[in-house]
Amino acid sequence: MAAYSGRGVHGQTVRLLGERVLSGRIGEGETIDLAELSKELDLSLTALREAIKVLAAKGLVGSRQKKGTFVRPRTDWNLLDPDVVRWQIAAGAGDVFFQDLAEFRDVLEPAAASLAARRRTDADIAELRAALTDIADSAHGPAEEAVRADLRWHRALLAATHNELFTRTDVFFAAGLSERDRLVHGGDHEDPVPSHGAVTDAVAAGDASAAESAMRSLLDQAREDLLRATEDDVGRDDLERPQ
Repeated sequence: MAAYSGRGVHGQTVRLLGERVLSGRIGEGETIDLAELSKELDLSLTALREAIKVLAAKGLVGSRQKKGTFVRPRTDWNLLDPDVVRWQIAAGAGDVFFQDLAEFRDVLEPAAASLAARRRTDADIAELRAALTDIADSAHGPAEEAVRADLRWHRALLAATHNELFTRTDVFFAAGLSERDRLVHGGDHEDPVPSHGAVTDAVAAGDASAAESAMRSLLDQAREDLLRATEDDVGRDDLERPQ
């Protein structure tokens, strides 16, 4: 699921409209007055319609005869789209989004680690270790390198389950994990190599119980890193796992 790569005025217009929808400034069911928006933003109707096409592809807006262009119900929005994820965070919904992401990972990744430990192949182990090397190498580089390395490792873990549904679940969290990593790796955080290495070693050893436990420890560290990165923006109580 690729992010929209539009740049310049067109890209800025898409982002501005997307953030207005995600923030609720343009509410669900509300008709978008393109003529008024054209005057406000000093853009041609053609430019606005091109931006609307991008939002329509993400399920945010629709159009009907007589009703015109309108914001679709949130249930129609592609909330897993990388741009929509970013717009949610920019619109101030990052605390809720990251809480949802953490809860999803709590369910998915410990089970994936356990399954990977029972089914991994030599090729899977090699890919996990290569991704771990990338994580170590990216420690002092740009945040984007750390994001790519971390995502490579998590995808390798899912692939090691040899369960196609587990493997495909990366579509549910890849965009969110990338945004979380950009936030965390842009500031102070714990060295990710030991926690990822512990899971890798347990999977390589075929120890399902140890792999699951190591993954839970990794997720605990991930929560602490996010809390440190967001400081007061995300409350500790919101991100703590229920006992």
